[in-house]
Amino acid sequence: MKPFATAHATHPQPQMALALAAAQIDAQRASSGLRPTLGWLYLSDAFAPAAEALLDEARQRWPGVAWVGCSAVGLIAEDAEYFGEPAVALLLAELPTDQFRVFSGAAPLGRWPAQMAQVHADAAQPDLVELLGELAGKTADGYLFGGLPSSVRPERGVQIAEGVWSGGLSGVGFGPGIEILSRVSQGCQPLGREREVSDCEGNLLLGLDGEPALDLLLQDLALPVLTEASEWREALPRLRQALAGLRRAPLSGTPRPHAFGDEVMVRHLVGIDPARHGVAVGEGLRRGDHLSFCQRNREAARRDLVRICSELREAAGERPMQGAIYVSCAGRGGPHFGSPSAEARIVRHALGEVPLVGFFAGGEIAHDQLYGYTGVLSVFVGS
Repeated sequence: MKPFATAHATHPQPQMALALAAAQIDAQRASSGLRPTLGWLYLSDAFAPAAEALLDEARQRWPGVAWVGCSAVGLIAEDAEYFGEPAVALLLAELPTDQFRVFSGAAPLGRWPAQMAQVHADAAQPDLVELLGELAGKTADGYLFGGLPSSVRPERGVQIAEGVWSGGLSGVGFGPGIEILSRVSQGCQPLGREREVSDCEGNLLLGLDGEPALDLLLQDLALPVLTEASEWREALPRLRQALAGLRRAPLSGTPRPHAFGDEVMVRHLVGIDPARHGVAVGEGLRRGDHLSFCQRNREAARRDLVRICSELREAAGERPMQGAIYVSCAGRGGPHFGSPSAEARIVRHALGEVPLVGFFAGGEIAHDQLYGYTGVLSVFVGS
């Protein structure tokens, strides 16, 4: 018996898209004997207004299944990506009902003994990072994986957790009887060496290793000292491509050349202050933090994605990988990997034919942190 089944479909009508995907699931169930207890329902952003109707239909089709999921600007299913088109992606699993618990603001995880948890969260939630840390602290492993629903509509994306929600956190906690392996893949490459934050005010970075931050950014971008307004305007496209890789945690193992480990959080540069030689970062800073200026890099992202798939296969050993969830940054999909569905195909080729769904997020969650420009791949392993 195969304990996971996956399906996906695109159609202008949400109910028809779900019906097409359901037919695929039912065909797999007929051949495998799957009796699902937990399901993931991911919806394209265009279908978010129909989320409650689609959840109701999923409940009618598969009674007794608990549901989690969200809406997003792009979906991932097996080796396909759906960007800018209406679609649904399903993953159904037969897991012991005493080994998972769906939670939301209406039904918190509480004291339920979770080993780890999958989380969907609203980007506009106040103190989101603190809430993620608090939730991770309630799990035995201190590990979360997931992401933020993404949307191009004025309304924010929705979350699914035995109901349809907007705002807050929701997801599913897993007990010690379910083994999940998870890895983070970074999509950026350092421009220069890592330096220590020596001077800052809030999110304004003023000094690194005792030198002016803006001067070092220009140095790492191989730009000359800029003095005239026309020179700044000419350099602006290069400056806008730069990001900051921020590390607060100790290095995990030996540093990889030309790549970040998962202790690094990539953040936008949101402005410059030429008068003070400062750089504004999209994150509060503290003296003693470590920071590298970086850029998105296709080849580095490809190599790192293959690396985490290989690590997961090695960690699983002889045990079967039964199903997988992949959450990638909305800024990574499609063109960043060279062609439509290229990222999903890399995972499929490197990981093997494991039932897999996921989505392109407005921020990715791993450990107790909120990431950007990353991919978080989590695999359910059998005994």
